[in-house]
Amino acid sequence: MRSLGILVVIMFLSVSSFAKTDDPKTIMVLFQAKELKALKTSLSKIEAHFSGVFKTKTYEGNSVPTLVIEVPNEEFDKCMLGEFIINLGNKSQVQLQDIAFRMFDLTKGKNELQSYFSEYEDLQQQRKNDKTAKAKVNP
Repeated sequence: MRSLGILVVIMFLSVSSFAKTDDPKTIMVLFQAKELKALKTSLSKIEAHFSGVFKTKTYEGNSVPTLVIEVPNEEFDKCMLGEFIINLGNKSQVQLQDIAFRMFDLTKGKNELQSYFSEYEDLQQQRKNDKTAKAKVNP
């Protein structure tokens, strides 16, 4: 019985260590203030549709109204997010993609930026190696 309990614990630890954890994906949605005003809605009302399900942040002020949404699943993309229905105050519904000015996948951009940095560092290292090789050849 004791060996069965140990076996179960070991199996649980091995399975949980190999489980794939999905990194969250961050999507930034930009709005035009004039369009929000024309629809008689606000960024806080739009955020209310997502804050119960996703982690959200809003940025307003002198800049473009922005909603940042962190979705927990890597397979969830900005197209799926754009299909969410937003209830406006005057009993009308509209998809998020219809009122959003732009939608950006910040996680994808972060990965691309990281690849550019690694390529740049590789190029710098190659140049450094070439200079040291030339210095050794031409004493």
